[in-house]
Amino acid sequence: MSDTVSFGFEQVTPDEKTARVGGVFTSVASSYDLMNDAMSGGMHRLWKDRLVRRVQPRATDRILDMAGGTGDVAFRLAKSGADVTVADINPAMLDVGIERAAKRGIEGLTWTEANAETLDFPDRSFDAYTIALGIRNVTDIPAALREAHRVLVRGGRFFCLEFSTVEWPGFSDLYDAYSHRVIPRLGKLLANDADSYRYLIESIRRFPDMRAFERMIAEASFVRTKVEPIMGGLVAIHSGWRI
Repeated sequence: MSDTVSFGFEQVTPDEKTARVGGVFTSVASSYDLMNDAMSGGMHRLWKDRLVRRVQPRATDRILDMAGGTGDVAFRLAKSGADVTVADINPAMLDVGIERAAKRGIEGLTWTEANAETLDFPDRSFDAYTIALGIRNVTDIPAALREAHRVLVRGGRFFCLEFSTVEWPGFSDLYDAYSHRVIPRLGKLLANDADSYRYLIESIRRFPDMRAFERMIAEASFVRTKVEPIMGGLVAIHSGWRI
């Protein structure tokens, strides 16, 4: 990893990015799902539904949902009866997820504070690994991908839902205008935090495009990699297999 990494449009040291991303998510944890609704017009729910359909969770599966603190994806996965571990580097996000699970009467999930780059789980611990709208906030993405590969069993499946690069002509310009002008204002209105949401938008712009990220997944030793654009690449589901 280089001496500096991107924090939105800034270049900072890796340690500073980790600390500042932590601050962002501590700040937005209580309003994170509300803001996802506001920013996507509720579409993030459909994207997560689609992600889980691609996973095809089974009752016998052990699944790691990384960066899944608020439980949105884990709750969907758990409907299959799978053994789901929710991991997040941010304890405030985990607290929100645990509270939401209790209110919904969802039991059986394992909640753990973990850094995607240095997981404590043994080799070949999980049948599937999911990460939704979180990997762009990881300081060392290649390290996180290598860790995902390490903790999967042979035949294990990797699935990542992430914002990407819009490829529909015209829509890209509209989305840029909306995201840079409207979303920080929504952050101020709904969460009293424009700066954190400005960072989240900038982090999307700095994330590799679909093909580049697919290559990164392959470089982490995954095979049969695939990318599925949604809404012209506004978001994408990336997948790969460990053999």
